[in-house]
Amino acid sequence: MTPIEILHLHHLTRSACREGILRIMLEAHQALSENEIKCSLQSEFDRTTFYRSFKVLIEKNIIHKIILDNNKIKYAISHGHFNAHSRAHFYCNHCKKVLCIPDFKMGQYQIPNGYDILDTEVILRGNCEQCKSNKS
Repeated sequence: MTPIEILHLHHLTRSACREGILRIMLEAHQALSENEIKCSLQSEFDRTTFYRSFKVLIEKNIIHKIILDNNKIKYAISHGHFNAHSRAHFYCNHCKKVLCIPDFKMGQYQIPNGYDILDTEVILRGNCEQCKSNKS
């Protein structure tokens, strides 16, 4: 899907900044930090325009946040087959790449009576195929 098709699907007005953010994220084939996205746009847009566009894409669940730890946050395209409230990602300890796992089967969790699960996020950590091959 192209950035224009994604914006159209979500009934959003096309803008160069929104299209640029989505283009960078689609071309990366992995999750990116906010700074990686901004740097890839090479200062084409002022800070306010970038943040407004970025915020709209998050609010519309076109992109989603992946919290790796207190200091690392990445963002990825929310493809239609994802459940917006259940996500799984793989984090490579070596190259630091973060990938969405679309077909991950979430488990059943035992929680205390009276509690409701609203959101589930699983981060699997290890070595990606390429880093594992390089170590062999």
